[in-house]
Amino acid sequence: MTTEEKIRQLREELNHHNYLYYVLDKPEISDYDFDMKLKELQELEERYPEYDDPNSPTRRVGGAVTKSFKTVVHQYRMYSLSNSYSKEELEDWEKRVKKLVDGKLQYVCELKYDGASISLTYEDGKLKRAVTRGDGFQGDDVTNNIKTIRSIPLKLKGDYPDKFDIRGEIILPYEGFAKMNAERVEAGEEPYANPRNTASGSLKLQDSAEVAKRPLDCLLYSIVTERIPAKTHFETLEKARSWGFKVPAEAELKDNIGEVLDYINYWDIHRHDLPYETDGVVVKVNDLHQQDELGYTAKSPRWAIAYKFKAEQEATKLKKITYQVGRTGAITPVANLEPVQLAGTIVKRASLHNADQIAKLDIREGDTVFVEKGGEIIPKIVGVDFTKRDPETPETKYAENCPECGTKLIRKEGEAQHYCPNYYGCPPQIIGRIQHYISRKAMDIEGLGGETVALLVNADLIENYADLYTLKKEDILPLERMAEKSAENLINGIEKSKEIPFERTLFALGIRYVGETVAKKLAKHYKSIDALMAASEEDLIAIDEIGERIARSVREFFSSEENREIIQRLKEYGVQLEIDAEVLANHTDKLAGNTFVISGVFEKVSRNELKKMIEENGGKVSGSISGKTNYLVAGENMGPSKLAKAEKLGTNIISEDEFLKMLS
Repeated sequence: MTTEEKIRQLREELNHHNYLYYVLDKPEISDYDFDMKLKELQELEERYPEYDDPNSPTRRVGGAVTKSFKTVVHQYRMYSLSNSYSKEELEDWEKRVKKLVDGKLQYVCELKYDGASISLTYEDGKLKRAVTRGDGFQGDDVTNNIKTIRSIPLKLKGDYPDKFDIRGEIILPYEGFAKMNAERVEAGEEPYANPRNTASGSLKLQDSAEVAKRPLDCLLYSIVTERIPAKTHFETLEKARSWGFKVPAEAELKDNIGEVLDYINYWDIHRHDLPYETDGVVVKVNDLHQQDELGYTAKSPRWAIAYKFKAEQEATKLKKITYQVGRTGAITPVANLEPVQLAGTIVKRASLHNADQIAKLDIREGDTVFVEKGGEIIPKIVGVDFTKRDPETPETKYAENCPECGTKLIRKEGEAQHYCPNYYGCPPQIIGRIQHYISRKAMDIEGLGGETVALLVNADLIENYADLYTLKKEDILPLERMAEKSAENLINGIEKSKEIPFERTLFALGIRYVGETVAKKLAKHYKSIDALMAASEEDLIAIDEIGERIARSVREFFSSEENREIIQRLKEYGVQLEIDAEVLANHTDKLAGNTFVISGVFEKVSRNELKKMIEENGGKVSGSISGKTNYLVAGENMGPSKLAKAEKLGTNIISEDEFLKMLS
């Protein structure tokens, strides 16, 4: 046997035994024998580097050091799920689904694992890249760290697609978490708070050898690709399992919501028998054609919903109510609590939402209050134990002045929040606006974080986001924890932000109620900041999906002389405040006034490219067929019910080629 053959044989054997041990939990050899084979392979690879393989089993022991994690755009967006907390909410979801699709419905029930979401990309059966969820649009490349997790296959087996993404959750089982904490306590270190945060933090460790020491696991639940080799979601789970992925056996197929609720009730009790944390059940429409017909909202798929188990609740003492100021001036009251253990974490603070909520629950300082984690993430006060209240306790009087700048608070008619109107002089508002401006979804300025923004403001180096472009390296070097290289990266990051397209710059300005979707719509409609600034409230309301509240907020923002001066400065510094001429050249009004629905698989362009082409040429993309739909672009294997609905409504049904001719 040649050296190359021996290396290949050892790799295949080790991959096989990894799969048996970490995925099937059916080891065939002892740990000692496995370690000896691994050691033999390591020695051969060191002596013969010409046979290097980035997916060798030896990479699982770590050793690669990542100084900074590269940001990667997801080819397929990672959506979040809408939540439900009752039988009624689940039934309402089913009613909405039945309105949009025809035919028999089946559901797949899967446990909702409490860990860190991950997207794995495979090409030709080999792990190519691993990216964290991030904001759903882009995340961090953590491939070196992911390779150390032994339940993740580095090479696949069977009839896998040439290229696909698979999504799942990185988790830390209870047993491994307890062992890690026992070792930390013995070493005189603070124990970790909970498995979820520890799993998430592990993915961002710089030294993959440290990650390899942690008993992380990965549970997979969703294949994403242009051509899924199955007709149902349940089939994709079975296929993924056959390719070597660890797909939980708890997933089950159900025929109706009654069966779904039985599944939920069972696991609400038996989840405590599992080796890892779960916080609910995910319910998905099984048929992939029906999923395609249902499509997505701006934030989540219509074909899936998460049922969250009832949050844990504890009683503790409310010591003091304080007030936080957000970047828009909105005031949020905060309950400062006697520390209490809740759902695996120590809770010291909880949101009180607004003055109405405090009055409704009659919450007072000194009360014993009941604290829950809303969706088991954000702590909130849900009630007061009145039997323990001192009769002399005074009612809570809501703050009248801003806790940061002393300005008298205002509350507009019909709004729940109080506001500090000192827009240009209140420090948290100034800092918050700049932090929003530099954030990932906005200008994405590398080398500049929220803490550094606060340092820059407090050092009187900047007062608004336009001031960022006047900073010099020598200005920021004296700042705390600012080294030469960090200062260079910050200045370079600010300079690079001038390449960010207009729609994201508009979002970055922080106009109240103008989120990513609205910013994109306004940028596309007006094409430049000057045109938008000149628009009246009536002009804005005339735009599809722009209401009075948004229109009024946009006008208020641009009527401010200070804001107009800041925008003029941004222009002078070279920030993108109009759609790029090259991009604009690709925009036409050929499809204006027409609504399109896309369904099926296409040969020449992907579904995402089709959507982009429609929007760039003035059309609108919808996820479902209705009387307002002008065209159904029909690809291969499209859902029969969507086709039938289009035919019934008299919708124009066109092929991919016919659509492309419309643009020629």
